[in-house]
Amino acid sequence: QVQVVESGGGLVETGGSLRLSCVASGDNVNMNNVAWYRQVPGIERELVAQIFTGGWQNYADSVKGRFTISRDNARNTVYLQMNSLRSEDTAVYYCNVRFSYRDYWGPGTQVTVST
Repeated sequence: QVQVVESGGGLVETGGSLRLSCVASGDNVNMNNVAWYRQVPGIERELVAQIFTGGWQNYADSVKGRFTISRDNARNTVYLQMNSLRSEDTAVYYCNVRFSYRDYWGPGTQVTVST
């Protein structure tokens, strides 16, 4: 059974940085296709960043130039480095791992950016 866990969220001031981590385990899961999403209450979950096999990356326009997604295959971990944080980045951030034609989600980690 695949399990996904996010970590690294917290409270940060506007302009600050955080690094989120996503670790997957079980069933020989790999991190070839991973995405970060975020959600605020009452609003649909939105895609933030993706990383694919071969390292190709995709970002939401709102985070381009500020966020970077990366992967450490040895640790089966994907990171989301978030710089120049803004109040509108406040949300619960979720990691999605696509493996063996299924989507696996973590429980989320809260990011709060104070003004």
